[in-house]
Amino acid sequence: MVFSDCSSATTARFLPFNRSRLPADSAVNIGRVVGPLQWRLPNPVSLQARSTLAVHSWSSPSLVINATMGTGTSAKVIDGKAVAKQIRDEITAEVSRMKDAIGIVPGLAVILVGDRKDSATYVHNKKKACESVGIKSFEVRLPEDSSKQEVHNHIAGFNEDPSVHGILVQLPLPSHMNEQSVLNAVSIEKDVDGFHPLNIGRLAMRGREPLFVPCTPKGCIELLHRYGINIKGKRAVVIGRSNIVGMPAALLLQREDATISIVHSRTPNPEDITRQADIIISAVGQPNMVRENWIKPGAVIIDVGINPVEDAKSPRGYRLVGDVCYEEACKVASAVTPVPGGVGPMTIAMLLSNTLSSAKRLHNFK
Repeated sequence: MVFSDCSSATTARFLPFNRSRLPADSAVNIGRVVGPLQWRLPNPVSLQARSTLAVHSWSSPSLVINATMGTGTSAKVIDGKAVAKQIRDEITAEVSRMKDAIGIVPGLAVILVGDRKDSATYVHNKKKACESVGIKSFEVRLPEDSSKQEVHNHIAGFNEDPSVHGILVQLPLPSHMNEQSVLNAVSIEKDVDGFHPLNIGRLAMRGREPLFVPCTPKGCIELLHRYGINIKGKRAVVIGRSNIVGMPAALLLQREDATISIVHSRTPNPEDITRQADIIISAVGQPNMVRENWIKPGAVIIDVGINPVEDAKSPRGYRLVGDVCYEEACKVASAVTPVPGGVGPMTIAMLLSNTLSSAKRLHNFK
């Protein structure tokens, strides 16, 4: 078994499908709940009623309705697409309220280096997402052979631009560039990807609050909150220890008072550990790695894996699957996210949420 790091903001590493190399970026979240639950479902409500809800922080609550889910039958589907739509509606209302009150519109700047078609597609999707909620988007496209200094110069310009409240450097960067050096150049106050070491450091320290949390781990926790899944006091296992998903996900779960274990490429018999877990987040990019016998009955599974596997029946020649074998998980888990349509839509929703939060903070808007 091979583990690899995963990332929320490096989704461009996934596609197009390359049969010689499966993508290295993905994540999973599994949690266990036993007995009747209160599930927070993405029911439509008025924008006015929701405008001040879960767009301020990753721990914001949502509406609650009652549902009962037994174990060992068919898992509840956690609909990330519907939740992301709800969050985007909330953000739209808040952006409008902010514009009307103080004349400020949040702005997100994206820097794209090189001509990768997949990266360009993701940048385009982020731009469309911004437009859909009323956030301004700024875009810089640089050639593949650009110098690190050129990228730093654009970052510095956006750092000083008061109309820009969030800066995102699309990954991966060309091989001649040091990604960490480039990401560190982004102002911590505009680090909406949550990758700056100071933000991660604050996340790791009790009594400190990060300005931003990485989008995919934040989306995982938000889904658990929106569906009323209790984290406090639960056993949590994170599969994978990347700086972008695995480690921050573990830190977020710890902040929720879960007891954390991390499984990685040097862990023997990882399934023995995951079977004890009430909550698992897997960030390994291995299709269908987590099987039925890895999962404790009643687990809640949030699978962020996006892995292409060959499929002759598909017009594209491949289909997308998660890190968790979905069909098997549904037999054991109490709740599970589908792939696609699970955490994927949440990542961009959390990016928009972080951008709005940044604008509010910078302009002291409550």
